[in-house]
Amino acid sequence: MSPSIRVRPRREIRATRRPRAHRCWDHLIAAPLWPMHGTNLGTLLRTCDAVGACLAAPRFRWVDEAIARGNTLRRPGCVHRTGDPVRWLRAEKDRGAYIVGVELADEAIRLADLPTAGRRTVMVLGHEATGIPPEALDLLDTAVEIPMLGTGHSLNVAVAGSLVLYKLAGLV
Repeated sequence: MSPSIRVRPRREIRATRRPRAHRCWDHLIAAPLWPMHGTNLGTLLRTCDAVGACLAAPRFRWVDEAIARGNTLRRPGCVHRTGDPVRWLRAEKDRGAYIVGVELADEAIRLADLPTAGRRTVMVLGHEATGIPPEALDLLDTAVEIPMLGTGHSLNVAVAGSLVLYKLAGLV
């Protein structure tokens, strides 16, 4: 006879979670700075909430609407605006943040080898078709690659960002 699986009730799950939201900008920031599809932003915001991260998004007119439409949380998520993406990344690096880019690059480390974020870390996601622009690649401290066995060359921004956020947060 196989062991039975006990599903935890919502009350028990809530008791193990944070009693309030994380402090803003304190440790982990997801930065989809060149988004192509708005639906990915809402999904990524949900992951940010799950791992205690903030979302940094560019000031495109359609971004606010996309985040609002995709946000399935019962409260506003932790979202900040960046202005010029490269300038914002440079300022983060100057403040001492560790900059991790999710990119297919010769020097990229595999997702399994990515260490947990030990200090303020910005995870940068590029455009789904063109990736992270060259001027921003120069600001990365490391690049991480998500291994794939299928025929596609990359995952969408929300899926890739979610996988890397969970790894950086030390939850996998």
